Amino acid sequence: DDGVIVETPAYIEHIGRRLYARVIGLVNVAVEEKKVRIGIIPLEGVYMPKTGDIVIGVVRDVGITHWEVDIRAPYHAVLTVQEALEHPFNPVTDSLRRYLDVGDYIVAKIVAFDRTRDPLLSIKGKGLGRIVEGAIVEIKPSRVPRVIGKKASMISMLKAETGCEFVVGQNGRILVKCPNKDLEEIAVLAIKMIEREAHTSGLTERVREMIRREKARRGA
Repeated sequence: DDGVIVETPAYIEHIGRRLYARVIGLVNVAVEEKKVRIGIIPLEGVYMPKTGDIVIGVVRDVGITHWEVDIRAPYHAVLTVQEALEHPFNPVTDSLRRYLDVGDYIVAKIVAFDRTRDPLLSIKGKGLGRIVEGAIVEIKPSRVPRVIGKKASMISMLKAETGCEFVVGQNGRILVKCPNKDLEEIAVLAIKMIEREAHTSGLTERVREMIRREKARRGA
């Protein structure tokens, strides 16, 4: 039908006059100017932004006064110069690429989001900003609560056993900073094990045993 705009054709199939979802997800319907916009947000593997969330993003495009950032959501996030720099910025004489370029990773906070506009990010604040060291691990966003654990039990154990620092983005990207490469690799193995076995019980102890086994094997 001419009055329907499909925003996510990869997830929606047109058969005759009916639309069928190809995946399990949330249906997003908006009516504007006699047109119906319909889209599907898959439940598995996609992050739905929430105001206040800490996320790890990667810069995909640099504009004159803002950056476009991939946060593994159905929407690109926007980081404006006002939410990134402490000093005045003149787009005539200065370039944003001096501060953040395509491919740079950032730890950011979502400061505003609703369905009518893209998520707005900020990197002003403690622990936020460009990532200059460490490894980035990607997991399914639905597994993030398991990596953190009840009352932060899992993440506390990971820190204690590996000596690494972890920044867990709600969008399923995790920054791992470790004293050496062996411990970094062990930490990544542990995160992937948690993702893989998230539905099982007794996981914290099994992950702890795996870390100790790997440390002994590598002399780490």
